[in-house]
Amino acid sequence: MDTIPIILSRQRDFFKSQKMKDVPYRLSLLKALKKEIIASEHAIYDALKKDFKKPEFETFISEFGLVMSELNLAIKNLKKWARPKRVRSSILTFPVRDYIYKEPYGNILIIAPWNYPFLLAIEPLIMAIAAGNTVILKPSELTKHTSQRIADIVQRTFPEAVATTIEGGVEIATELLAQKWDYIFFTGSVPVGKIVARAAAKHLTPVTLELGGKSPCIIDDTANLKLAARRISWGKFLNAGQTCIAADYIIIKSNIKDVFIDALKIEIVKRYGDNPKDSSDLPRIINKKNVQRIADMLAGSQVIFGGHVDVENCYIAPTLIDTPHLDSKIMRDEIFGPVLPILTYDTEQDIEHIIWNGNKPLALYVFSKNNTFVEQTIKKYNFGGGVVNDLLIHFGNHRLPFGGVGASGMGAYHGKTGFNTFSHHKAISKRGNWLDPSVRYAPYKGKLGLLKKMFKYFS
Repeated sequence: MDTIPIILSRQRDFFKSQKMKDVPYRLSLLKALKKEIIASEHAIYDALKKDFKKPEFETFISEFGLVMSELNLAIKNLKKWARPKRVRSSILTFPVRDYIYKEPYGNILIIAPWNYPFLLAIEPLIMAIAAGNTVILKPSELTKHTSQRIADIVQRTFPEAVATTIEGGVEIATELLAQKWDYIFFTGSVPVGKIVARAAAKHLTPVTLELGGKSPCIIDDTANLKLAARRISWGKFLNAGQTCIAADYIIIKSNIKDVFIDALKIEIVKRYGDNPKDSSDLPRIINKKNVQRIADMLAGSQVIFGGHVDVENCYIAPTLIDTPHLDSKIMRDEIFGPVLPILTYDTEQDIEHIIWNGNKPLALYVFSKNNTFVEQTIKKYNFGGGVVNDLLIHFGNHRLPFGGVGASGMGAYHGKTGFNTFSHHKAISKRGNWLDPSVRYAPYKGKLGLLKKMFKYFS
């Protein structure tokens, strides 16, 4: 295999050829990608099953289906998205026509995570290609079967000078980050996100960082508790809790806590049985290291349901924790597993104390029938995005931007927002020659008053 600098040099040369700025060529690439993904559907299911026993249903709803939706959206709308957009001109620059041109950045590095290894590698790839960039994609080394499947799809679809995958661990990621890129798109943890940001800063490379954090779920005493328990059991334990926007902990009104816990226990048993380890619908934790990390968090916690840990088989049962201390490890770090701490509140100040104890989360959820409480809550706290009376579903609407704020990330993507993320918006003014007012030219004597009036009335 050629070295990373050689591959990147070829991609730079190809980008300079201007071929990627040809919209019909981009469309042909996207259609070829669609064909390869459809042909690989069952192989993708099999790869994710091998990597961490992910059920086919979950793979479709949370990975394959979303990728196909994004791909179909890009194919359908690319010509419209790529077209220069005319904007209203200023009378101060008359006569002029003003436009925004969408142009590709150039050579893109995408580093994908392991928790949704197909979705979070292919979705940004789709929009990077749609926007006219070349791409080097590094899938996660922790999901080796899915990563190999991604590499096969990319190799069969794209010339290497357009897009390729480079597999490997920390050493490969470090070498990739040492190169000069035109844009970096990273999905992963906060600590690694800081490393990516430092590497990008050396070359003043723009970045999108899709990170995580501790996303709260608030439940007040007007909520439908049975429905809340049903939806939370789905959103929290999907992918065995290895979801960056999963509810990381519950904050519930103290007078309904016990009723909610009972309802949640019933839902967990209904979904995964009395022994969830035997359920074919509960994925495994990605590796032993992460099982041990979560097990260490559980140490000293008050487990009120579940708690079974099997390191050798990468299994953790759906687990409920009662009222952990805010300075405990389980409340300091993102859990990223099927463990749900439950805290209580009596006043809105209690909620503030809990949420403002940490960084700005990637998501926030609130279950309530009280519209005033809901509006106050979503306006008070800074977070990437959220849902009222459900979990996760905002991720599924391509019309909504997805991204974090503060420590939970920077930048956003999905749908047209994703196309815009990988596009530089170039401002162009086309000035007419038939009129050329003399007010801006020297000598300036006697013109300042007229200039001030022009700015006052026409700005």
